[in-house]
Amino acid sequence: MRCVIARFPFDLTKSGVLESMKGVKPEEVTGDSVIIGRRTYPIKQVGQVITRQDRRDFSASEVLRAMTRLGFTCRGALPVAAPPHVLSPVQQASAMLGAAAAV
Repeated sequence: MRCVIARFPFDLTKSGVLESMKGVKPEEVTGDSVIIGRRTYPIKQVGQVITRQDRRDFSASEVLRAMTRLGFTCRGALPVAAPPHVLSPVQQASAMLGAAAAV
């Protein structure tokens, strides 16, 4: 399949991507990822390996689109958990006074 990544055309095949990623150790996934074989790789790492270009030269969406069209399973970034509820000093004092009065 012909796709354009970082303004350069590439003829990619599923078997070619599998061959390129063979022996490549996956980095820690912090954003978008793609499952190739039994391993999950960051999408930017896959783009760097298959295009032999610097990661700053292309966007994750370009590689994500190409991997999806080739039939690989892609995953978006994990949602960031909301920070725990933090009480203001006034709320903390009220909670302490209310807890003390209830005792």
